[in-house]
Amino acid sequence: MKLGLSAGVFGKRAEVNLDLVKHAENLGFDTAWTAEAYGNDAVTSATWLLAHTTKLKVGTAIMQMPARTPAMAAMTAMSLDHLSGGRFILGLGPSGPQVVEGWHGLPYGKPLTRTREYIEIIRKIMAREAPLEHHGTHYDIPVTGAGTTGLGKPLKSILHGDPTLPIYTASISPNGLRCAGEVADGVFPLWMNPERFEILGDPLAEGFAKAGGGKGLDNFAICAGVTVLIGDDVEKARMPAKMNLALYIGGMGARDKNFYNDYAKRLGYEEAAVQIQDAFLSGDRGAAVAAVPDELVDELTLIGPPDRIRDRLGAWKEAGAQRHVDTMMVGTNQPEALELLAEELL
Repeated sequence: MKLGLSAGVFGKRAEVNLDLVKHAENLGFDTAWTAEAYGNDAVTSATWLLAHTTKLKVGTAIMQMPARTPAMAAMTAMSLDHLSGGRFILGLGPSGPQVVEGWHGLPYGKPLTRTREYIEIIRKIMAREAPLEHHGTHYDIPVTGAGTTGLGKPLKSILHGDPTLPIYTASISPNGLRCAGEVADGVFPLWMNPERFEILGDPLAEGFAKAGGGKGLDNFAICAGVTVLIGDDVEKARMPAKMNLALYIGGMGARDKNFYNDYAKRLGYEEAAVQIQDAFLSGDRGAAVAAVPDELVDELTLIGPPDRIRDRLGAWKEAGAQRHVDTMMVGTNQPEALELLAEELL
């Protein structure tokens, strides 16, 4: 099992903790990951990290697909791959309807259809076997119809891309996981209980079967997000994680379209998920945080004194041994947390 660092930071200013990233690189971490929502973008920070490191692979977790044409995503990926000496990983995601329609001003459409078409187009561009043509639900290349000049023609990329460049997708829903298993090289589950792999594994297996060709966990990367926070006071250490879980389970989506709320229910916390969402959407964020069960936090995170974290790491080590986890994507701002994980896992 490899270690990755979640390096994306959301706030009033675009920034990354470059000292922490370099510390992770020196400790032997394999990857660092950037992110975007509706502020800073993921590509600029990924470029910055690649320019300031020499060994770390850097990926986007994720680039929002509706924000870029597939060709633009391919151009970006090929450019960063070449300039970094092959250290870039392309991570994609459909985002959610509130961001896509409320921020980018585009119809949300059919996210899984978009994912399949998007990756198919990128792979065609990378392969350069023929000039690019694609006629699907979301993308029509070359485009024709109202407003076009009729002058568009199929083109080959000037850059020679790497057809094996890894493409990962973000998903936690069963349908999204099936899609990832079918068309991607890896998946980002935002959270994961390493002892409940079937929640991810069953739909992934269905996607592998549809893909055929012997695809399976041995050639697919599950990159699971996990918050790590060392602190002697366990309850105090849980609070940042509770606040984050309350935000996602309660407010990252409409009442009937919240993928994180649905995921919490599949993890076994249906009653709590309803309470968190009711409180959050009514404006009582304090009650939403209070409704996050300690047990849920403890299953999804590594929090507390070092010995407590080491004890919980046993489940993650077992998951890694079974290929249920390829990479732990660590969310922390503590150098000592990185050091503890490197000591135990690398």
